[in-house]
Amino acid sequence: MALNVPGLIAVVIFYAMTLVTGLWAAWKAKRRERNTRETEVAIVGGRNLNIFVGLFTTTATWVGGAYINGTAEIVYLPTKGFAWVHAPLGFAATFIIGAFFFVKPMRSKNYVTMMDPLQETFGDTMGSILFIPPLLGDIFWFASILSSLGATVRVILDVKGYLSIIISACTVILYTLLGGLYSVAYTDVIQLLFMLVSLWICVPFALLNSASENIAYTAVHGVYQGPWIGNIQPKYIARWLDDFAFLSLGGIAWQTYFQRVLASSSSKQAVVTSYLSGLLCAIMGIPSILIGAVAVSTDWNQTSYGLPTPYERNEANMILPLVLQYLCPTYVSVAGLGAIAAAVMSSADSSLLSASSMFAYNIYKKMLRKNASEREVLWIMRLSMVLLGSAGMGLAFLSNSVYDLWFLSGELVYALLFPQLCCALFIPSANVYGSAAGFFIGFLLRLLSGENSLKIPPALHYPGCILVDDAYVQLFPFKTFTMLVSLTTIIVTSYLAQVLFMKKILPIRWDVCNVFRKDPSRLAQHELEEQVGLQTT
Repeated sequence: MALNVPGLIAVVIFYAMTLVTGLWAAWKAKRRERNTRETEVAIVGGRNLNIFVGLFTTTATWVGGAYINGTAEIVYLPTKGFAWVHAPLGFAATFIIGAFFFVKPMRSKNYVTMMDPLQETFGDTMGSILFIPPLLGDIFWFASILSSLGATVRVILDVKGYLSIIISACTVILYTLLGGLYSVAYTDVIQLLFMLVSLWICVPFALLNSASENIAYTAVHGVYQGPWIGNIQPKYIARWLDDFAFLSLGGIAWQTYFQRVLASSSSKQAVVTSYLSGLLCAIMGIPSILIGAVAVSTDWNQTSYGLPTPYERNEANMILPLVLQYLCPTYVSVAGLGAIAAAVMSSADSSLLSASSMFAYNIYKKMLRKNASEREVLWIMRLSMVLLGSAGMGLAFLSNSVYDLWFLSGELVYALLFPQLCCALFIPSANVYGSAAGFFIGFLLRLLSGENSLKIPPALHYPGCILVDDAYVQLFPFKTFTMLVSLTTIIVTSYLAQVLFMKKILPIRWDVCNVFRKDPSRLAQHELEEQVGLQTT
């Protein structure tokens, strides 16, 4: 296979457009800094994003390279099929649930990052511990989507994958470093529009290729492999619901989402933007579903790809670029590559900004250097972008193992961080004792559940734990169970600590975290409530 020169030129043009847009947004951010604090401009865009830009950048939170590639892969896999595609509806549910419950409490208090309510409720030390899961998640997410882009470029352009990884990472780091959220938001608009148009251009050519059967027929009957519609066997229903809950609720407790929410000009606009983003997120999954269905319906022996099939070659994770390369004309496959590159960059810049902003604002400024100037915090944020981006770029060369690490860190965010955020926002009695207990119990349960990708066998066998291909599979909804246990532990332990200290069952000197000694009003409030209760009786 020879170098695809037209494709290479098209990709260079796209990267140049993205970089120019990012640099223009950086200039816009500089002008905005004259009237607003520098860190607020960099992290939340001065809280003045309009609804159009807000819609596209919020949607880009989860609509990325892994989203469009992964959706096509699940449809194509004979062991899965369309019935197991969670991402479009799962992430749409994330935005809708977030809009209904979480946007107003976060936006009304003018928080700067997702970590603010956690540090406010549980203290800086516990807040720094809670920072670890999303930090790892953002780094692994950055690495995994760069890895997917490298593999895609290798298929379509016949260019070494590491070159695209390095160039993409450097481009993203540069414009994110200079413009912060402004650069991320405005490049998201370009990238998402390009992604939407490019993928829809590719779909008709793939559907009408002579090597492919009618997908309406193969959805039920199947020709070259099983029906792509798939099915959910009764024993897997709990696992299906667990995965859906993981995507729906686990996608909320991320700075990449709240960064957009907090950047809106008002709470009302943030709510509307989140609802509309849920709708657009679901729509963005349709082209990938159709491309996956085409792959199932294709006689690969009629293409230059030949046999064995992508599934038999263990290349199912590359099914979207393979369809673009072998079932579409060259100029169309180049447009599809642009869509994938756009999807990757729209997610990569978000994760990079997310991790660096939380570190600079919540760890450096609030814990290490409380008197740090705005300019100092901004430079620490930029330095952390370079370091975290470089780490993610290095991890991208680990290929599929990075995906496993991201999924594991995503599960930790769901099981450990989501309950903490719920309690910080909605449970007034929540305190650091409950937070620490919930974190420990949740982490222990997740560890005991095992992790096949890291060769960790389950020590805790839930009902329905079965052995498949020499590896245990938990059919019980253990991720959601772990999250609920962690949530319950935080609430119960917080209440128990409050009662023990307020009723003076435990001496106040044992309050090692200074929850009640530091805030005696809690004691006074409790005594007042008791007196009112006695008078009413």
